[in-house]
Amino acid sequence: MSEVRVGLVGCGRWGMRHARVLSELGVLGAVCDVEPERAAAAAALAEVPVAADLESLLARCDIHAVVVATPAATHAAVARRVLEADKDVLVEKPLALDLDEARALVRLAEARGRVLTVGHLLLHHPAVVELRRRLREGQLGRVRMARATRANWGRVRSEEDVLYSLAPHDVAVLCDLLGEMPSQVSARLLRVLGTNRADAAVVGLEFASGSRAELFVSWLEPVKEHRLRMVGEMASAVFDDGRPWSEKLVILRHELRRDEVGAWEAVGGTEHVVALEPMEPLRAQAEDFVAAVRTRKAPRVSAQSALDVLAVLEAATRSAAQGGVPVTPCAPGAATFVHPTAVVDPGAQVGAGTRIWHFCHVYGSARIGARCVLGQNVMVGPRVRIGDGVKIQNNVSVYEGVELEDEVFCGPSAVFTNVATPRAAIERKHAFRRTLVRRGATIGANATIVCGVTIGRWAFVAAGAVVTHDVPDHGLVIGIPARLAGWRCRCGEKIELAGERGRCVACGSTYRRGAEGLNADP
Repeated sequence: MSEVRVGLVGCGRWGMRHARVLSELGVLGAVCDVEPERAAAAAALAEVPVAADLESLLARCDIHAVVVATPAATHAAVARRVLEADKDVLVEKPLALDLDEARALVRLAEARGRVLTVGHLLLHHPAVVELRRRLREGQLGRVRMARATRANWGRVRSEEDVLYSLAPHDVAVLCDLLGEMPSQVSARLLRVLGTNRADAAVVGLEFASGSRAELFVSWLEPVKEHRLRMVGEMASAVFDDGRPWSEKLVILRHELRRDEVGAWEAVGGTEHVVALEPMEPLRAQAEDFVAAVRTRKAPRVSAQSALDVLAVLEAATRSAAQGGVPVTPCAPGAATFVHPTAVVDPGAQVGAGTRIWHFCHVYGSARIGARCVLGQNVMVGPRVRIGDGVKIQNNVSVYEGVELEDEVFCGPSAVFTNVATPRAAIERKHAFRRTLVRRGATIGANATIVCGVTIGRWAFVAAGAVVTHDVPDHGLVIGIPARLAGWRCRCGEKIELAGERGRCVACGSTYRRGAEGLNADP
């Protein structure tokens, strides 16, 4: 799809922001709102038509996708109509106020082959993107504690309480940064104004990896504060969205260690302000959505992320109703299959449609995405993160320190390592090295991936190869040690390269050289 036109449903405060960004990107196609004056104001930003209602907007053949910025109570119903009209959709958070309704939307989107993403805006924030990178590289060490505060003196909503209005931001960020869902949730809700809606909430999260987090949200605080603090064993991070761009993210080097008698002590160090490129998260979100619509690639925020957040909010609500006792979130991964001989430890997160076959073992702090297949005798170790649509054939062990992005293929008996200099007599868990397999890569049968490398997007590792260095995007490597021997298309066939340009011999897709290998032409 070379040209994308996006319709906007809802032109209130946030809807007008969406209208501005979409018009700046040149993709706003039409708008609608129950208030004609608001719709007219949004339409004027890009001189686009005003649709009389939702059905009129959906009937337009020039509208390929829709942004839903209506009140939260209507999100599920409006999103369903958009999907039923076979259009892609971005829904403001939360996806729904009911977890079962959200699951139904995800199933509908998958059945229709439509893009469904949610406005978890902070996942597009440059500070969160940078912090995620540092965490994945182990720069903070193991995260022991996190604390998020989202408070302001603002509009008190009537359609949802403060938990569903403000907490989705930080729940989404914490699950994304830590790479796992909480295994236990506890909460206290405060009804300051005496209505049946909570005006403030304190939420505690416990993770199978040992990390803990606390959230405080309120719309009755006289001082605005949007801040996230994370304490790791090697460094801490403070993300303060109320500070100027030059001061939003600060890394504080320190060390948590035991003294000679085994007591913990915190040893201070240096402070480093991280330089961030100013980028409006709403614009980054819109660009990501439009790219997903155009290319049919997965958006940055998956529908599974929306289910994860709602599962945590639903658990918090149940906990508050029981006096704050910890409860386990309902597993959002419906329609999974786990063979009776397989062992999935408590706390493991398994996405919708994933199948886990004979004699597999999934550790409790592991997270596996949707629509994955784990063949016989697969082991997924502690804190391993596996994306959506991954296929792991028989007899593969994915050890701690390994991350597989979406649509990775691991052939039978492929081998990962996580320590460069292993000795049976020496404990080296502190020396685990990160191995990253990027989206769409293929690892052939009996290949060995030495720890500490990155295998690029859509790369191809031949059967029996021993990979000791990074593999570029779309690169084909063979041999022992593995060497670059050619290039492979997304479809898996050969790319014929002439200078800086390449073309797939099978599907005709064209490529050009980039900093990390080959890039597909838009």
